[in-house]
Amino acid sequence: MTAESVETVAAQVDRLCWTGILLGLAFTMTNVQQFAAAGSAPWSLPWLAAWLLDPMVSLVLLAILRAEQVLARHGVRTGGWVRAAKWFTLAATYVMNTWAAYAAGSAASVVLHSVPPLVVFVAAEAVTDLRDKLGEAVGRASKSVEVAATPRRTTFAEYLAVARSARKRDTVVTPAWVREVTGCSRGLSSKLAAALKAAS
Repeated sequence: MTAESVETVAAQVDRLCWTGILLGLAFTMTNVQQFAAAGSAPWSLPWLAAWLLDPMVSLVLLAILRAEQVLARHGVRTGGWVRAAKWFTLAATYVMNTWAAYAAGSAASVVLHSVPPLVVFVAAEAVTDLRDKLGEAVGRASKSVEVAATPRRTTFAEYLAVARSARKRDTVVTPAWVREVTGCSRGLSSKLAAALKAAS
């Protein structure tokens, strides 16, 4: 697989993971709003303010994930505070999403409201690592292409074999003649001419 095709796959993986994360966070928004509104009348100030809670947490989470992704591409690791902030925002989203389900004691509701935050959590951990590994794959593919594109050097013995096969009975072996039939360098042609004369 070429570096370009790996880059294409990396871009597709990136888009799909981020789409899944955004959809998961969008799903959790209504549950968090209901949790924060706590039965407030629709369109009242507390009800409207409750809509701000999930985006507040989600935007911080998205900022951290995006920063981690960019830093990982350059081989820079984040500190403990960054990881703590990511885990706290994910945990806060999960708790606010499932609180009502746990309070109601409904297993089906717990599962339903647990899946989106957990998908976001797993994808958040995986997307940075995936991008990092795909970046390594691009580097390896590029190196493979470079190695394949590097021409193999012709050995002394191979030049000598070409000169021997081109030599006739009446050939005057000179460095200029050796260069003409083998295409070798000026310095090597003298050694090849000497080797041919010594062998005759």
